[in-house]
Amino acid sequence: MPHETPLIATIVVGLSLAFIFGAIAQRLRASPLVGYLIAGVALGPRTPGFVADQTIASELAEVGIILLMFGVGLHFSMKDLWSVRAIAIPGAVVQIIVATLLGLGLSLHLGWQPGAGIVMGLALSVASTVVLLRAMQARRLLNTERGRIAVGWLIVEDVVMVLTLVLLPALLPLFTATTTDVATSQAENFDLLKTFAVTVLQIVAFVVLMLVAGRRIIPWILHYAAHTGSRELFRLAVLAIALGTAFGAAKLFGVSFALGAFFAGMILSESTLSQQAASETLPLRDAFAVLFFISVGMLFDPAILLRDPLAVIATLTIIIVGKSVAAYGIVRAFGYPATTALTISVSLAQIGEFSFILAGLGVTLGVLPELGRELVLAGAIGSIMLNPLLFFALDRYEEKLEKREAANAPQPAPPVKIEKTALQDHAVLIGYGRVGRPIGEILERRHIPMYVIDENDDVVNKLKEKKVEAVAGNAVALLKFANLQQAKCLLVAIPDSFEAGQIVAQARAANPGLPIIVRGHSDAEVTHLQACGTNIVIQGSQEIADAMAARVP
Repeated sequence: MPHETPLIATIVVGLSLAFIFGAIAQRLRASPLVGYLIAGVALGPRTPGFVADQTIASELAEVGIILLMFGVGLHFSMKDLWSVRAIAIPGAVVQIIVATLLGLGLSLHLGWQPGAGIVMGLALSVASTVVLLRAMQARRLLNTERGRIAVGWLIVEDVVMVLTLVLLPALLPLFTATTTDVATSQAENFDLLKTFAVTVLQIVAFVVLMLVAGRRIIPWILHYAAHTGSRELFRLAVLAIALGTAFGAAKLFGVSFALGAFFAGMILSESTLSQQAASETLPLRDAFAVLFFISVGMLFDPAILLRDPLAVIATLTIIIVGKSVAAYGIVRAFGYPATTALTISVSLAQIGEFSFILAGLGVTLGVLPELGRELVLAGAIGSIMLNPLLFFALDRYEEKLEKREAANAPQPAPPVKIEKTALQDHAVLIGYGRVGRPIGEILERRHIPMYVIDENDDVVNKLKEKKVEAVAGNAVALLKFANLQQAKCLLVAIPDSFEAGQIVAQARAANPGLPIIVRGHSDAEVTHLQACGTNIVIQGSQEIADAMAARVP
């Protein structure tokens, strides 16, 4: 029996090289994404050594995109998406038009036909789902207004690209014809309108089906799996819903995998099990997202940097400068603050998966020259590498800009400054969600003062109304304000064990004798948290077992 197959080799070598180069990039204070892309270049056919299977890598990357969009949908609701329609729809459309015109201008300068320029411009107009969402998640912006606008904008771009991919073969005669026959032209126009109408009806039918039938069936499947008591079946149900809905949407309705998975997650977000579903898909989601960046790197030909450097620079300028300026102007025109406009523009200053698909289709149909696809790939690699640097610059500039806007506002509110709490002999509670809320209520009944850190602004505001000291944000950054030296104990009620470990290590360094109690889900998490300095790890399944066993007659 052979012990090496293209699939296994692609996964093993790809993830191993991604870890090595990602760790090096992290050590050099660069984004790990840069390391993942370099790993892809090393595995590509244009560099010496082992060559991974590009087709397999691309399909694995699609799984990552499905799981990522499913996870985003779990944090969204139709109400959230509908609330940003006024900016997301016109903003995305105008930005696509601007980027398309810029791409057309570059292509005409290179001596291409107008049809090639339109395809090139459209390919440069759509942002990468993976890159945008990874950046938003890293900065915990998905649940903010800026995050909702960015995701809504992204959904509109995806819909436009789906329409483009369907209509491009029908539009081919318009791009290549040199003479016009009236009767033929009328027939082609009718076929084009028919194709467009069918595509729109397919998308509408999918959305309606998800809102009517999916809203009942999907949560029912998940709740049934949960009631079996098997965590494996629950995890399998989550993956089946995410992948099955995405695949069915693409095959039956012509909708993209990403869009189908997003709606599945958004429907499931109404279930009480949505948070558990999100945590179950997280490890696979991260692993397959890495494979996406590897697949992008494999497509890149480094020689183009020497053959056509000016064309590569022009392409990058359109992606990073042209799209960003257009997005910034649109968001500001709708009355949003500069910080929101900058976040949206930086988020969109890159291209990805749809760009490759559209450029490849253009080359296959003979509309786009081979150089066009190479420029799109070079632009994708360059913009993905530079995007973390843009966000770093934005993070540095944002605080200064917020202060300036506050100073120039007609009725400026005093800046909120977090100061170290004066509480003593208090409990520090991290997370006020499904687990943290009951803990907080028990502490209140026992009249134990507490200091709460939670990421949800609404939760923190409600606690403040009850005269409970609370701050909103990342606990790793805000723990220094909790006066751990004088605290009674630290209670970490968040589900993310890695973040909990960082919190525990920081607290243990601040107060070596502080009692620290943390929640855990598995034996591996218990071991990890104990190594970080936790005194007690409460494992849900074990506590339930102990309580039930104690009641045996």
